[in-house]
Amino acid sequence: MSAQLNDLDASPMARATEPRQRRAGIRAGLGVVALLLAVGGGLIGFNRLHDGGTTTAAAAPPPPTVTVSTPLQRKVAASTTFTGQFSAVDHVEIRAQVSGYLTEIHFTDGQIVHQGDLLFVIDPRPFEIQLQQATAQQQTAMAQLDLANKQLARNTELRRSDVVSADVLDQRVQQQRAAQAALEQAKAAIRAAQLNLEFSRVTAPITGRISEHRVSVGSLINGGPSGGASTLLTTIVSLDPIHLDFDMSEADYLSYQRFLQSQHTDGNVDRAVDVRLSDEKGWPRHGVLDFLDNELDRGSGTIHARATLANPDLFIAPGQFARLRLPMSAPRPVLLVPDAALTTDQSRKIVMTVGADGTVVPKPVEIGALSDGLRVVTSGLVADDQVVINGLMRARPGAKVTPQPGTIAVAAAQ
Repeated sequence: MSAQLNDLDASPMARATEPRQRRAGIRAGLGVVALLLAVGGGLIGFNRLHDGGTTTAAAAPPPPTVTVSTPLQRKVAASTTFTGQFSAVDHVEIRAQVSGYLTEIHFTDGQIVHQGDLLFVIDPRPFEIQLQQATAQQQTAMAQLDLANKQLARNTELRRSDVVSADVLDQRVQQQRAAQAALEQAKAAIRAAQLNLEFSRVTAPITGRISEHRVSVGSLINGGPSGGASTLLTTIVSLDPIHLDFDMSEADYLSYQRFLQSQHTDGNVDRAVDVRLSDEKGWPRHGVLDFLDNELDRGSGTIHARATLANPDLFIAPGQFARLRLPMSAPRPVLLVPDAALTTDQSRKIVMTVGADGTVVPKPVEIGALSDGLRVVTSGLVADDQVVINGLMRARPGAKVTPQPGTIAVAAAQ
């Protein structure tokens, strides 16, 4: 209680001086801390100088290394690629031409057969009988003709002596002509019987791959001159050469016609095409465009075309798909770069080049088709440009790089 009374009794001036004293104490404390930091920094600097070391800035990294090369210069013909489907040059349905029971099958399903190979045998016995009957009819007709000739000769002599009338002689002439006609009919019956006997042995009309047999031994075969009523036995397709069918648009058709027209001046028309299967690289197969249809399809605006190529190993089967490259211009000088040297900026294609001072300079380019694995550049590059072909991720526009010489080669691209 006495302490509280003493506080109450303290003068107002004494209470006013207390905050100033506290602030003065704080400032004194801060000054001591600053002095200690200064002394510590000085000691650190003294120790570094005493050790003989100096603080240096980190060295800047060297410019990244990229591989550069001038574009490859070659003569390349402008071309367009199409998707086509193979078809057989010859597709034959083997049908029976005579009726009867099938007795023999002389092939294995899917094998290669040659023209003239025996495929089926229809029971020949009925046709052998027909041939024997026709032969007998021929002999009868020959005997009748011989008799008619003798009778005509006798009546002719008697007519000179006026023993027989003219009517009798006319009858003998008529009988002789009828006998001659009967003989010709018998000969025709023999040829028909021989042909039916030949048709009982069905042979391959072409060389190619045969399908499965559609009938079995013991089946009753219907045959005749009408193909719709006769029994389908099997089919054969030729394989060498083989057709490749495709459709080209009106624009491609016009370009190709211009190309052909430009060649007419020197008389050398090049209709060669390059072909590759779906699992092949490059263009290992070659053919000739030998057919263009006579009109464009009004619905699709395309025209049907066909190329023919050799298939000596019978590797290609009708119905397969393939890519076809058709030339659209004569060979002309172009610049080629690897496809990996191209980058895309929105809708533009860009090639990174390196200037004389090592600065990366991007160049927008126009590109064409692939040629032997390299991309044709139609505009935007010149022959002495140093194109970045390796290390494209390290080439930043406007940045410095260290270029190393490289080479663009077709063999490497392939």
